Amino acid sequence: MTPAQIKTKAIIQALFPPLLGFGLLALVWQIIASQSSGTFPTPYATLQEAINVFGDPFYRKSINDQGIGWNVLSSLRRVGLGFGLAALVGIPLGFAIGRFQFMGRMFNPIIGLLRPVSPLAWLPIGLLVFKGANPAAIWTIFICSIWPMVINTAIGVQRIPSDYLNVAKVLDLSEWKIFKTVLLPSTLPYMLTGVRLAVGTAWLVIVAAEMLTGGVGIGFWLWDEWNNLNVRHIIIAIVTIGVVGLLLEFLLIKLASAFTYEETAA
Repeated sequence: MTPAQIKTKAIIQALFPPLLGFGLLALVWQIIASQSSGTFPTPYATLQEAINVFGDPFYRKSINDQGIGWNVLSSLRRVGLGFGLAALVGIPLGFAIGRFQFMGRMFNPIIGLLRPVSPLAWLPIGLLVFKGANPAAIWTIFICSIWPMVINTAIGVQRIPSDYLNVAKVLDLSEWKIFKTVLLPSTLPYMLTGVRLAVGTAWLVIVAAEMLTGGVGIGFWLWDEWNNLNVRHIIIAIVTIGVVGLLLEFLLIKLASAFTYEETAA
């Protein structure tokens, strides 16, 4: 086979399975739509509506009538704020728990108690304390994002070979030097895994939080379209949420791979 044929075969092998999967999904969708007496839209009708929706995603007529682009950006802004605050608290706390046994004994019972709580269970507390839907949603993102970062960072610190820390102790390095030269490089892959898990969880939770609190956001847009019985817009919102979540996951995987030992050694 020529190099061009080999390349073409590789492309076909890479694209055929996902295209077949999407084709099967569209077929099942079409069958369901054909049996619903017009209440469930067909793939083609939904595609046409999606072209209209994304043809002007940033229009703004009123606070409750904005394009899907503004709603996605509002959700991402809330996720960014809540996630950023969680990183500022969770990553240093994870280092402290992993580095000092006393800190671990103090915080591990609290983490074990609070981590299994559903993130949306914290939403009423946020509404009560912050007296507003937007800060309550950010608080919910914070509380659901912090646990993966704390736990993964602590595990990363605890899995550092004791020889590394013993050498640092022999060299009489300060705690800051130990952090820069031993803890951070060794823990970075674990920390980035926690970050990736936290962002995925945050994006899942913000949609549900916005459905409950209202305002501008992709979750509120989806719920508003349900109240209007606009099923095509509901499906468009679901696909949009999935695509944005996939992009966030892809970006964070690329970021994590850039900091693996193999990459840094190269």
